[in-house]
Amino acid sequence: MIDYKALIREAYIAQQYAYIPYSNWAVGAALVTKSGKVYRGCNIESSTFTPTNCAERTAFFKAISEGEKDFAAIAVVGNAKGTPIGKGDYCPPCGVCRQVMAEFCDADKFEIILARSYDDYKVYTLSQLLPLISLPIKK
Repeated sequence: MIDYKALIREAYIAQQYAYIPYSNWAVGAALVTKSGKVYRGCNIESSTFTPTNCAERTAFFKAISEGEKDFAAIAVVGNAKGTPIGKGDYCPPCGVCRQVMAEFCDADKFEIILARSYDDYKVYTLSQLLPLISLPIKK
């Protein structure tokens, strides 16, 4: 069983490291493997925007680059810099992040926790957030 509040806490820690000089929108993500290891990610901006990386993909790429490929869930938090916890809104993953998730996760089992605070959160499966997701072709 996933401890949602602990994972949300990890996402808030990651959010503190967001590099956001252009949008002022800080996002943090905490990705947990099926074995229980947690990888944090934050969004990292670039002035040319295309090389900007979302928090969710940062967490996935860190995990994958260390050999992980079995994921259980990800918690995502995000708001304008300085927004107090509980005063903002939910921050769902963008389509590109959802597509990366689909590459490595079971869309019907992988959980996405969108949090406004430690106690105010919603849990979705990847297939619920993007019903018409383009799944990779399996050999």
